[in-house]
Amino acid sequence: MREALFVKQNSGKWKSYEKLQTNNPDEIAERFIDITNDLAYAKTFYPKSKTTAYLNGLASILHQSIYKNKKEDANRFIAFWKYELPVLFYTYRRQLLYSFIFFVLSAAIGVLSAKYDDAFVRLIMGDSYVNMTNENIAKGDPFGVYKQQGPVMMFIQIAANNIYVSLLMFTSGIFVCIGPVFMLLRNGIMLGSFQYYFFSKGLGAASVLVIWIHGTLEIASIIIAGAAGLVLGHGLLFPKTYTRLQAFRNSAKDGTKIALGIVPIFIVAAFFEGFVTRYTNMPLWLSISILGGSLLFIVWYVVIYPSQLNKRNQNN
Repeated sequence: MREALFVKQNSGKWKSYEKLQTNNPDEIAERFIDITNDLAYAKTFYPKSKTTAYLNGLASILHQSIYKNKKEDANRFIAFWKYELPVLFYTYRRQLLYSFIFFVLSAAIGVLSAKYDDAFVRLIMGDSYVNMTNENIAKGDPFGVYKQQGPVMMFIQIAANNIYVSLLMFTSGIFVCIGPVFMLLRNGIMLGSFQYYFFSKGLGAASVLVIWIHGTLEIASIIIAGAAGLVLGHGLLFPKTYTRLQAFRNSAKDGTKIALGIVPIFIVAAFFEGFVTRYTNMPLWLSISILGGSLLFIVWYVVIYPSQLNKRNQNN
């Protein structure tokens, strides 16, 4: 489509958005999604035009209107997780995909390394952990490690550690995305070797049913935190029509929202690990229900729902 026709078809809508004659957070969020779609199109076909610069500015205005303080504080929190965070997931879906790919490839490296090097698991997990797990396997309780500490203290320590790791992974994105990639590589290799260890002991299915009760949400959140770090680095590497400083500010704001937005998921994962995973002999249907429900939630909230929001806005 020629730029003049693109402008002609959308100029009326853009002008109405400039006026912002609404305080409804839902409507503002929908407008923001619409403008980011137009901005993405303009960046693709008219990257250096005045239209793209104009849409950049309009998107910034709408973005600021979403995050400014409003009287309805309770609705503000609801709107964040209902609209703003999913919008960011859709906007930065490439970073999410890259983070997922990096992690899966790293996990595969961990599996292959553990398979062909008997000492690799000890190198990654440590001799004390491997020896303790071997002793638990000999006792008939291979996942006894989840029962060694009280549930409350275990929950607090795990939640604090996971949140710390996710924020560290995000802030490391300032090093032109090298930090998040390295941490995804490290965590992926650790998971791959850890999971292979149990499969090599004939406990593969049991480990999935026990460990992934909390691991589904935990690993998904780590991948999302890695994506937040990539978002932060993206602003420095690819400022496009913004100045590099402005692009970094925008990406830092969006990345921070993503990194903080997944904190509740980390807390739920820590709750599962502290209070639920310790029941290693729970009924099969219950284990599958928790694991499957967690997986369905992540796929829906991070992938399906943001796409539905975008399509709904396009049809309006």
